[in-house]
Amino acid sequence: MKIILLFVFSVLTLVTNAQQDAKKDYAPPMLMRGIGISFQKFDGLNSRLANRPEYKQLRDYAGTLDMGWLSVKKRFVQVMDVTLGSSMTGDRDKRSSTLRYAGLGLDFGYDVIKKDMIMLYPMIGIGGQGYQARFFKDNSAVFFTDVLTTSAVQNSIRPVSFTNFFLTYRLGIGFAVKSPKHPTTSMGIKLGYTGSFKDKAWKSSDNQSLAGAPEDGLSQFNVSLVLTSLPHFMRK
Repeated sequence: MKIILLFVFSVLTLVTNAQQDAKKDYAPPMLMRGIGISFQKFDGLNSRLANRPEYKQLRDYAGTLDMGWLSVKKRFVQVMDVTLGSSMTGDRDKRSSTLRYAGLGLDFGYDVIKKDMIMLYPMIGIGGQGYQARFFKDNSAVFFTDVLTTSAVQNSIRPVSFTNFFLTYRLGIGFAVKSPKHPTTSMGIKLGYTGSFKDKAWKSSDNQSLAGAPEDGLSQFNVSLVLTSLPHFMRK
């Protein structure tokens, strides 16, 4: 938790310093929303499930939602966003697994097209992503009375959860087209790669270290459909 808070405060400090420009150069930030998909394999964790038929391995893709701010000044682009991802799986009544994550990122880029209505901007940045992997067993054959009367049975039917957190670097490219009738609104697509600086061991649901825990690194590709617009309170 201390690492996460330190990272968040560091990102906020960078954003504050980056936005301290002269009034004549001021460009209002654009509200950014996105929906997409990310691809990531956790081979270390999945390998531990290969010989455990009561558990189902994690899928290698997740749906994503993004929200943040995009600002452009003299063709320099700055993006700060929050990403939520979910494999959209995990049926409590069946043998299944689910993967969820949340991320925070700060990217810097440059618009390489000298046109007001079109943007093409390569980006590089840093971030952090926290994950939860949860595994459900098929308990349909367990008798209700056994669960009611035996604590060992109660514990045996509970889902198993593991967590992980990665400090990340980010590479990407964005493309956007502005609306001719509403120049403060644009729609586009963003492609990106997110990698971790090092492999990290999976921890318990309470973020406790575990002996012999599998390690994984982040090597994630993602694509999003992005909509940006000037917030209503900033419009004249």
